[in-house]
Amino acid sequence: MAEIKNKLLNLWFTACAHVHSDLKHNRRSLAEAIEQSEDGGAEGGPPFDWDAMFFLGDFTGTHYAPTETEAGPVLDQLNAGRRHTRQQIYAIAGNLDASGPDEETQWWFRKYIDPAGENPNVSGVINDDRPFPVVGTWERYRVDIGNISLLMMSDRNDGGPPKGRAEKGGWPAGAITDDTFAWWRAAVENNDGRILISCAHHMLRDTTTATGPNEGIQAGYHKKYDDGEGSSYLYWVGDDANTNQFEQFLKQQNGKLSFWFGGHTHTFPDDTFGDKGLVEERWGVAFCNASALTRHHGSFEAATRNEGQPDRSAAPMSRLLTFTEGSNEALLRCYLHTSDYAPQGWHKPQERVISLPRPFHW
Repeated sequence: MAEIKNKLLNLWFTACAHVHSDLKHNRRSLAEAIEQSEDGGAEGGPPFDWDAMFFLGDFTGTHYAPTETEAGPVLDQLNAGRRHTRQQIYAIAGNLDASGPDEETQWWFRKYIDPAGENPNVSGVINDDRPFPVVGTWERYRVDIGNISLLMMSDRNDGGPPKGRAEKGGWPAGAITDDTFAWWRAAVENNDGRILISCAHHMLRDTTTATGPNEGIQAGYHKKYDDGEGSSYLYWVGDDANTNQFEQFLKQQNGKLSFWFGGHTHTFPDDTFGDKGLVEERWGVAFCNASALTRHHGSFEAATRNEGQPDRSAAPMSRLLTFTEGSNEALLRCYLHTSDYAPQGWHKPQERVISLPRPFHW
């Protein structure tokens, strides 16, 4: 059990560091965020405490499947903390972390990111040393913290199209396996009174900014490709395309799931494309897109879709969710890691108080 500090639990949600894209511009996207959390930012952003980071996919910045070459910079940045350790960082795979056609399933993520600590000599992850142990496998696992449980689901954008990535280019539509969906459904359905948080690389359809059908392509968040309908949301469950399995289930499980965190679609914090913001409530669930830490990765077409629209590509950000012992409310805040969009630090317009189904207890 981690040390209890002032009866608070701080969970840090980040995504889409795209390490290699930012290194081309001499920016250490993931490492700088960790260093800012410990020491504050050079542009005035304050430091902040966190007990665990949940990185929601897309470590890599290359458009081809990751190779051994991509591992070093990512591992270096994962170990950037001086007062936080690698064991406090929990991760899932994003579409750009995926293995390509004819490769071993998700070999790069399993070898180097290794959330369950199956390759500790390479990844440096020792599950027994984690403050909150991982229960499960690299593809789907659970983390229990007090009376909170986090359900972590890696994207399965591996292999080839239409679900997997092409030989060059990350296929953007989200995918999980039937087994992962069954695991998640059972965890929610059998919830024994815990505060449940789901984490995936993608958001669900029509929940947050630009997650409607074709919105990711229409607004330029994602590059155009054939059948781009689901480019900005979780589109595949097994072979079920444009699935509504999650939505239909959640409509029947009122109050059993409290949060869904994801990333994938990069934007600025106040963007409301498709009449949806980055934090929305659906079916009693608070949905939050925590993306992205990168400043330099991706198509920038949406930055100019309207004259005078802020540049969504220049708003590196993350979210901090704070629970207080005995309280049935949680505080969700947005941290801007640069001053491109607004002053570095806490972005007050995105602060939310979220009601919980029951008080948090360690």
